[in-house]
Amino acid sequence: MNHQNDRALGALYGLAMGDALGMPTQIMSRRSIVARFGAVTDFEPGPSDNPVSAGMPAGSVTDDTDQAVIVGRLLAESGGHIDPLRLAHELLEWERDMKAKGSFDLLGPSTKVALEAVSRGVPPEEAGKSGATNGAAMRITPVGVAFSLTPLDRFVDQVAAACQVTHDTTIGIASAAAVAAAVSCGIDGGDLEDAFAAAITAAGAGAERGHWVAGADIAARIGWAVDLVRDLPEQQALDRVCDLVGTSVASQESVPAAFAVLALADGDPWRACLLAANLGGDCDTIGAIAGAIAGAVTGVSGLPPQALNVLRSVNGLHLEPLATALLALRADPAE
Repeated sequence: MNHQNDRALGALYGLAMGDALGMPTQIMSRRSIVARFGAVTDFEPGPSDNPVSAGMPAGSVTDDTDQAVIVGRLLAESGGHIDPLRLAHELLEWERDMKAKGSFDLLGPSTKVALEAVSRGVPPEEAGKSGATNGAAMRITPVGVAFSLTPLDRFVDQVAAACQVTHDTTIGIASAAAVAAAVSCGIDGGDLEDAFAAAITAAGAGAERGHWVAGADIAARIGWAVDLVRDLPEQQALDRVCDLVGTSVASQESVPAAFAVLALADGDPWRACLLAANLGGDCDTIGAIAGAIAGAVTGVSGLPPQALNVLRSVNGLHLEPLATALLALRADPAE
């Protein structure tokens, strides 16, 4: 296996791993997680009283993985171009399927508002003009696998196209650009510090795109969150992430939080994803982002084999063909 294929698989399976570890504790408080689990140390089933994940088997993925796979498939099928109306259709179809299965794991707030607007006939370039939550960032990893960071403007063009229909805002694009850039940096052989630097640079470029919305600067928040946890004991660092960074669906909280747990885990994918699961809040998305970046840096060889077996057996995940298709786009920059 060449290093790019190893790292592409690491990004995709790392996303799924973080998503599945965070599934049972999503929307719980850190205090509630400690009271129920002590600490999450492995895949757990969804607790019966969790209104989102109740009844889900241990190792189940959620919307983060499902929607990232949709983005990746659309990129592969269209030669690297995301049609915003087709993405809207695919996301709406996904939600219909989830509802038919009785799932409560449905579209996030920005995505739902935007897609309802598209259904009413609002043009795609207007539908996502207020989307500032983390839905675009959570599903952007395939863009990071499919495209090189250079030239940066072209890379951010690809991110913005994937964001347009639901998160066409300065914050939505900046947060997605940060995640995609960190993944892309890893695919090209970068280490964790390289990935942090790439994320901050791309977030700054992404903030120049889309409709302006008020909110803290994503690039500055990522750098601050990483510095915030350096050299702190683990439990104190997690408390600081919850108290100061935040773990909500707001991009300015959950995206910097993902980079903070990456720093705290020193880029170890399993450890970063476990730390995210113990944060609570939107911890499945925080874990998915952290796992994707860590997996891109270490490769799939850095993920525990038993965790991969669980993800494949529980979810029927076989991401190897998708990784190959996305890397083919990367190899042909004319696409």
